Amino acid sequence: MLKKHLIFYFILLLTAQKATSQNVNPALQKADSLFAKGAYEASYPWYKQALRQQHQASARLLLRMAYVQEGLGHYPAALYYLSLAHARQPRLATWRKASELAQNHRLTGYTTSWRQSFTIAFWRYYYRGLQLLLAGAVGGGIFLLLRRRRPRHWWLTYGLCIGLTGAYLNLLLPDRVGLVVRPHVALMAGPSAGATWLTTSTAGDRLVVQGQQDIWYRVQWRGRDAYIRRNDLLLVQ
Repeated sequence: MLKKHLIFYFILLLTAQKATSQNVNPALQKADSLFAKGAYEASYPWYKQALRQQHQASARLLLRMAYVQEGLGHYPAALYYLSLAHARQPRLATWRKASELAQNHRLTGYTTSWRQSFTIAFWRYYYRGLQLLLAGAVGGGIFLLLRRRRPRHWWLTYGLCIGLTGAYLNLLLPDRVGLVVRPHVALMAGPSAGATWLTTSTAGDRLVVQGQQDIWYRVQWRGRDAYIRRNDLLLVQ
C-alpha cells in the first residue's frame, strides 16, 4: 500500500459519520477484521459484498474501499468510492483528496475553488435545512388552521414559506454526476454515433448529468451540452 496516503484516510475514517442505523452484517465484520490486520486487499471483496447488501452504505465503508483501490493503483475505482462517500457525507477533505488524485492523473471535473468549498458546506447541511423548512411549513399550516382569526398577511407569509420550501427542494438539489468508466470514450454533440465528435474522455473523468435520451446521457462539458453513452458513465448515487 502507499503509506503516504494512510494518514489522510485515517483522519477521514475517524471523522466520518458511522452508520448507527445499519445492522452490522457478517461480511462487514469480516472486512473490518481483515482491514484492521493490514490485509487490505483481502478485505476488499468482503467490503464489496457488504456494499451490495446495504441499502445505504456508510462513508466509513466507502473510504476504506477507496483506500484499498488507490493502494492497488486502481484510481478510477478509488475516485468512484470517494465520490460515493462525498455524496453520503459531503466533506471538504474528501473532495480535496479526490481532486488531488484526479490532478495526478490529469482528469477533469474536479474543481477546487472557494465556490466549490461553499457549495460543499451548503450540501453538508442541505437536508437539515430542508427538514427545518418542512417543519416550519407544517407547523405554520397547523397554526393557521387552528386560529379563528387569520389575517391576510399571515397567509401571505405562509405562502412565501411554502414557495421558499419548494424552491429549496427543487432548485438547490446537488448535481447529478457520473464518472467515465473506461478510457478513450467519445463525447458527442448529439445523441447519435453520427453526431459531431467533441472530445475524448478517459476513465475517472467526472461529468455533470443533465438528462438522458435513449442510450445516451446528456452531460455538461465546457459550458455546453454533450452526449455520452450510458454504458460509458457510472452514476454516483
